[in-house]
Amino acid sequence: MPQKKPLPPTYRERLLDQLDAIERDYLAVLEAAEMFARGMRPPQVAERLRISPKSARAWHARWREGGIEALRSRGPSGPSSRFKPQWRPEPAALLEQGPAAHGWVEDQRWTLARVATVIGRRWHISLSVPQTWRLLRQMGFTAQVPVHRAAERDEQAVATWVEEVWPVVERR
Repeated sequence: MPQKKPLPPTYRERLLDQLDAIERDYLAVLEAAEMFARGMRPPQVAERLRISPKSARAWHARWREGGIEALRSRGPSGPSSRFKPQWRPEPAALLEQGPAAHGWVEDQRWTLARVATVIGRRWHISLSVPQTWRLLRQMGFTAQVPVHRAAERDEQAVATWVEEVWPVVERR
């Protein structure tokens, strides 16, 4: 049986691809408000916008009570960060010094736990590993992969492994 060709993306879908997640969510909320104003019921809105019926009902209730203003984002939930915005420039300089400058001499890799420890020592706050990652991402840091191969790499041993061991593993 021949497979159906996928439909070309609509103008709306092409626009949505260019937006980030927050913008897409807010656009969906605005579209839902327009649909509610035209008299559409939450199940129809949920189906049309491909959102959960529960979200559509919640948006509809908020829209009924306060209009489109009630649908605006209230900002991020949860407590605000203990890491003050004015501190943001300093961690980059601390990380540039390298792990050895902060007491880790066994290797020169930054881990999230080490970064959290340095931040804790400097500002006397405790950050979890996910909080540390979020903070580093907000500051423009990304996960890094080593640029160079390990100095201890044995090319002959790698070649032997690829020729002899890998075919056995691959057959399993």
